[in-house]
Amino acid sequence: MPPTSPSRFYALVPCAGVGERAGTVGPKQYAALAGATVVGHTLRALARVDRLQQVLVVLSPGDSRFEGCVPWFAGWVARIGGTTRAETVARGLDELARRGATPDDWVLVHDAARCMVRAEWIDALIDACADDDIGGLLALPLADTLKDERSGRVAATVDRAGKWQAQTPQMFRLGLMREALARAGPQVTDEAGAIEALGHAPKLVRGAFENFKLTFPADFDLAERLLRTR
Repeated sequence: MPPTSPSRFYALVPCAGVGERAGTVGPKQYAALAGATVVGHTLRALARVDRLQQVLVVLSPGDSRFEGCVPWFAGWVARIGGTTRAETVARGLDELARRGATPDDWVLVHDAARCMVRAEWIDALIDACADDDIGGLLALPLADTLKDERSGRVAATVDRAGKWQAQTPQMFRLGLMREALARAGPQVTDEAGAIEALGHAPKLVRGAFENFKLTFPADFDLAERLLRTR
């Protein structure tokens, strides 16, 4: 049945990871970047999206750095993060429900480490998915040739036709996402994968190359240059 009142839009930012591959001192989301921190840039972009009812940041239980890094942040914070991304997001969804979000409300899950995101890309995702039956995600068609690897050598060339690189935000209704993550288990790597496991086909909304996730040391150098030239 369609919702009886207009659905609201929430953002959920899982921010409980440690970023072991990033080579930073401490969690990568708190690394200094272009005059701020990684998570600071991320939250600034979300704050520019007028349709978001609220932004919830999910931290690890022992996090003591967040408020010092983004003292201006006026959204919701919950120190309930789990050991995996899926567990952190699932707990965040429970927290949104506890704070009044309904199963029909939309939740946009966005990586704290995708600090290059722009408000207009998020708005484009909302425009594309607000009337969709399932929801969707920002993604980018693959341009490079793909190789399957075995023992450090090429085992096969993989057909790249029709393949997309998933990004965030990923936007689904709270009720559907809670069910999907509960069934998929803690090892699922993104929300769209959990939705797919229920037999649904999320909508692909073209994103941008700049919306990459800071993962390796070189990513921080590239992000620094891009942010300073904006």
